[in-house]
Amino acid sequence: MTRKQKRLAVIAGGMGFIIAAVLLVMFAFGQAVAYFYMPSDIAKMPIDPGTRIRLGGLVAEGSVVRGEGSTVKFSVTDGSSTVPVTYVGILPDLFREGQGVVTEGVFEAGSTVFSADTVLAKHDENYMPKEVADRLKKDGVWQGEEATQ
Repeated sequence: MTRKQKRLAVIAGGMGFIIAAVLLVMFAFGQAVAYFYMPSDIAKMPIDPGTRIRLGGLVAEGSVVRGEGSTVKFSVTDGSSTVPVTYVGILPDLFREGQGVVTEGVFEAGSTVFSADTVLAKHDENYMPKEVADRLKKDGVWQGEEATQ
């Protein structure tokens, strides 16, 4: 093998290693991603049961129902569609009706009920989760700081 052939073999091996590393990273990210949806997105395009997603919007007024133990049922709305949610656990202190929320979980098989395992609520009166605020502003439902001035 000549010197030039050895150099090309090393370069080809290095490129193969880099391509393999990039593919492994892409595969790992694909497994861990939870896509963000609003209730109107789910109404247009149903999600397969068991698919992990983030559901965001506003907690619908009058929808919070506390069940046995730490089970809570509520609805998430974006003004045009509403999705019922069940959650077992302790809700954040600032969780309340009419406020922004992002839930993470899956849809139950054979049901339109979203089973959340994580609930994220706003942390002060001026905060709305960015994903939720952007979509609600786009749909004309929430104006944020402009509405309070």
